[in-house]
Amino acid sequence: MIGTAAAVGAGGWLAGSGTAWAAPQASGGAAALPERMARAAAPRWRRLPGDWKDGPFLANGLLGAVVYQGATPNSVKVMLSHSQVQDQRPQWRAPYGYSRLPIGHFDLTLAGEVTGVDWTLDLWDAELRGTVTTTRGSVRFTMLVHNARTALLISTRPSAGEESAAWSFTWMPAVSPRTKDKPADYTGNPDPRTGSAGDTHYVEQPLIAGGGWTTAWRERRVGTGRLLAAHIVYRHPGDLSRTTELAVAEVARTLAEDPDDLVRSHRAWWHRYYQRSLLSVPDKRLQHFYWIQLYKAACATRADGPSMSEWGPWYPETGGSWTAVWWNLNVQIATWLIQGSNHLELDSVTSTFRDFEKNLPLSVPPEYQDGDTYALAHPSDWLLRPGAKTVGIPGTSTKTDNNGNLIWAMHNIWLSYRHTMDIRIVRDVLYPILAKAVNFYDHFLYEGGDGKLHLPLTRSPEWADAEDCTYDLSLLRWGCATLLDCLRILRTDHPRARRWREILDRLVAYPRDATGIMIGAGKPLTESHRHFSHMLWLYPLHELDWDRPADRDIMRTTFDHWVKDRSLWAGYSYAVASSMASRMERPEEALDHLTFLIGGNKVNNAWITPNTMYVEGGNLATESPLTAAQSVLEMAVQSHNGVVRVFPSVSRRWPDLSVQSLRTQGAFLVDADRSAGSTRWVRVHSEAGAPLVLHHGIPGPIDVRDHRGRPLHYRTTGPGRIEIPLARDETALITPRGHRPDPAPRDVPAVGDAKPWGLPD
Repeated sequence: MIGTAAAVGAGGWLAGSGTAWAAPQASGGAAALPERMARAAAPRWRRLPGDWKDGPFLANGLLGAVVYQGATPNSVKVMLSHSQVQDQRPQWRAPYGYSRLPIGHFDLTLAGEVTGVDWTLDLWDAELRGTVTTTRGSVRFTMLVHNARTALLISTRPSAGEESAAWSFTWMPAVSPRTKDKPADYTGNPDPRTGSAGDTHYVEQPLIAGGGWTTAWRERRVGTGRLLAAHIVYRHPGDLSRTTELAVAEVARTLAEDPDDLVRSHRAWWHRYYQRSLLSVPDKRLQHFYWIQLYKAACATRADGPSMSEWGPWYPETGGSWTAVWWNLNVQIATWLIQGSNHLELDSVTSTFRDFEKNLPLSVPPEYQDGDTYALAHPSDWLLRPGAKTVGIPGTSTKTDNNGNLIWAMHNIWLSYRHTMDIRIVRDVLYPILAKAVNFYDHFLYEGGDGKLHLPLTRSPEWADAEDCTYDLSLLRWGCATLLDCLRILRTDHPRARRWREILDRLVAYPRDATGIMIGAGKPLTESHRHFSHMLWLYPLHELDWDRPADRDIMRTTFDHWVKDRSLWAGYSYAVASSMASRMERPEEALDHLTFLIGGNKVNNAWITPNTMYVEGGNLATESPLTAAQSVLEMAVQSHNGVVRVFPSVSRRWPDLSVQSLRTQGAFLVDADRSAGSTRWVRVHSEAGAPLVLHHGIPGPIDVRDHRGRPLHYRTTGPGRIEIPLARDETALITPRGHRPDPAPRDVPAVGDAKPWGLPD
């Protein structure tokens, strides 16, 4: 663990030179606890990391940096990337035509060979601090990617013997790193032009398609102190010389500001971010993992920014096959945690579809582009353009596993609506797009001899072709039901509403056999299946519900059959299995799946890396660890099918648990505390005045009071479950009868050791 005092000591030498910024100061009041917990979760490095998989990472949703060993024994590398930097050639599929492109890296060349490092990634301040020790001396540094300025700032101070330590920049060829299915006529972009404008250096990278980007940087020196500032400006289309002018001007603007002022605003954003919610569990390595995922999510994406690609804003030198935005699972599961953790400021999924809906017809096969049909091929770029790829036509040789991508993405947007009750999300984004996404499937529905509506041959993602594919049926069924909900929410009607009701009434049931719900008609699950695509009805769509006894048998049978063979699972399979187990009130199994994933175990060809990134075969990604953070939330608070559940799936190995401001459907904020295996109190604040059914789990008689201690009316609807008519902005505190605990969050006692993440040994 790293405490505030240690962090202050590590940074204190920097203040006051004009090439550095002041050391962090301990927070007081409400910020004190989240600060202690965020700092305690800080990854640490006592060995020089080797590459993307184990290095510290920084970002602000656009500009990213990963730090690790250089190409020589006397160098350290800072790999740069930017979420918007991509190619612009739609004649090829997105992995090539709209490929994310490499930029380059800064290298700190030292006088001596590196013999040791002592680094800490301070999550609370979103800064990397530490020392590089060499055979000739040492260099102390602090580094950040500024939250608002999108600037890389690195403050360094060399010791005697390392005065010659110097930064240089190495550009990388603007060529897609993907090799799979490479078009025969693919060519890379031309080499860049290097130059300088006064003391500012730049690399100007043109694109064949026009436009491009410029990387500009300058180092200020005062005495032995040094401050490097770098910016990347990307424009397409646009005059590249003008892009260079903008990049050079941004560097000058950044260096013209007082470093303390810059860093103060940077830290303030991150401090507010961490105060939006809190979760503490006894397994401190898992708790630290969860806090690192909150940090990673805010690094990787922001509302109104690019949607989250497989790498986030961190370009990998190797393992870079996933060069675009994958919509057949990856974006959806990577962004689940933003709602429950109360971080809707990261909701780039909703803003992406709001801003780039116009590009959805590009994914529809030409013969179905009728103005009323949408689809979404994967991968796309962050503007939802697939390049030379459509979703394919069910029942033909062009069929793909892309048919459900768009409706699944709409489910994420539905979750954002339900967690905020912001009707604008439904009116402006969800409803108009979902109506046209359902229309795609409706082109292919046909009436069978049984009088039911059926789907022709499609593909269940990553497993098999099947008619009446469960994956597609479940998304279509959810889509029609949700469209009818939208009509009620918006108090309107639609010419196709009758058809949506007919589809719900007549759509064929999911194929079943002794193993549960199958992949599709005549297609049982006969071997390991990592994608869980045939189980979306269980999670996350919640079409069937463990609260309904009639649903339990098929849920249990299908789940148990799926988890029986894990030989071909991926990392996210374990995370989703944990969440499913939590939904079925199997807390020990839920925790086992989760701790296996993050415990350093290799899952088939995949594993969680020392810096909490993810490796799968020869590819690198971010989504599985982020999904695992959602699995932790599922243990603490759930809200589906109209019920808010507090501590619904807590292992007996976790006697204590504390949460604050976890957000639920209905726009409720939940605080709660569990001690010695029992719930001590629950507090719920209503932002929207939606109906509240609360499963509080407190045995025996209870008191329900408002924020002033006055009794509130409630109705008991089952063991540990009540209805409370909370109005907008009202709060209810639920406690055992006669108890008046202090309803404050806490960092609960640890169970077991908590080795820091990173390379701490």
